Amino acid sequence: MKRIVAFVLVVLVSFGVMGVFTPGLLNGTKLGLDLKGGVEILYEAHPLTEGGTVTKESLTRTALSLEQRANRSGVAEPEVTTEGKNRIRLKIAVSTGETAKERDDAIQKIRDLMKRPAELQFRSSVGCEGGEYCNVELYGSDFKEGAAKVEIGDLNSYMVRIEVKDKQKLADASSKLVGKQLAIFLDDALQSAPVVQQALTDGTAVITGQDSRQEAQDLADIINLGALPLKLTEKYTQSVGATLGQKALEDTLFAGMLASVIILVFMIAVYRLPGFVGSICLIVFVWVLLGVLYLMNATLTLPGIAAFVLGVGIAVDANIITAERIMEELRSGKSIASSLRAGAKNSFRTIIDAHLTSAIAGFVLLFMGHGIVKSFAVVFLWSIAVNILTNVFLPRYLLNLLVKSSYFTKPKYYNVKESEISAL
Repeated sequence: MKRIVAFVLVVLVSFGVMGVFTPGLLNGTKLGLDLKGGVEILYEAHPLTEGGTVTKESLTRTALSLEQRANRSGVAEPEVTTEGKNRIRLKIAVSTGETAKERDDAIQKIRDLMKRPAELQFRSSVGCEGGEYCNVELYGSDFKEGAAKVEIGDLNSYMVRIEVKDKQKLADASSKLVGKQLAIFLDDALQSAPVVQQALTDGTAVITGQDSRQEAQDLADIINLGALPLKLTEKYTQSVGATLGQKALEDTLFAGMLASVIILVFMIAVYRLPGFVGSICLIVFVWVLLGVLYLMNATLTLPGIAAFVLGVGIAVDANIITAERIMEELRSGKSIASSLRAGAKNSFRTIIDAHLTSAIAGFVLLFMGHGIVKSFAVVFLWSIAVNILTNVFLPRYLLNLLVKSSYFTKPKYYNVKESEISAL
């Protein structure tokens, strides 16, 4: 009886928590451009200096700058792509309001934020109050394009070497700041605050103190990004409506709920007790995955929904494989407890192998793709991780509670007929 009570308490607590927090999760989930609508802007890139050229590398880095700026501003998952030799297309999901003025104001805010080049500044606290870095000593335009490089110093430490256009300007700034910090800002965000060790008279500087090569490379990328000689000109801006629209989105959610109910009924009808437990775990899986996306502050897009649905399918497969293995063990003549142990053990490796191969594909998409492909990969990988917890380990725990309670020891509870059981 204690195990039955424990089972009931686990289920009631789980559903109680879901009931309390589900409204907040649904209201707090951010929707992407394809579900919510937003703004699309096409930029044309031009060199800042006369005689300069727009290279493929500088265009790519400028696109990266736009994406990073949008992410820091808290807008929903931007889509940034380069087109041709000198164009960048930006799509951002944004609330555009109900009135024409509200829509225009929201679009103008995005345009003002995105159109300026990445602004790199080296600031000191000379003449500033409260320890702030208010005095700009050097700008990104003072550095040579692509001059920041990662080098290995003494004791295998990593450092970033940078080169300026005007040696005297660097010498003057560094001479008065020996022993003081020269902070690096990109778009008003502090990136690093190294201390000037000596006057720099040869036009180069070395920044040390990075704990890893990746950290050093990130800093070099930031400096190179701020030194890009590109400016952006808007070719056109337009408000983008949601691909699905509110009514279609509601219909999609209804279809998803209907399909889920059919799946749950099917599992219970075909697999009886394991199907019932699997249905509970599927509901927990959906809620936990929503919670993970909410905590990540992720943006839900059409590819994300596709990955979510695919995750549900994988979760259903995990429960079906376990239930089928238990049924096979029962038909071989083993007891309920032995069948549960053997079925769980034999199905575990199959399920984990399937999850690992799926995860490998997900990681390939994550590291090699970008934009909506990466969005799909993130949701897909998290669905695999949550699935292992909620549809591999949780069903085994709940089934063990029920079987050990001695109330569910008949083969019919597992959809196995007495005539199907072979004698040992």
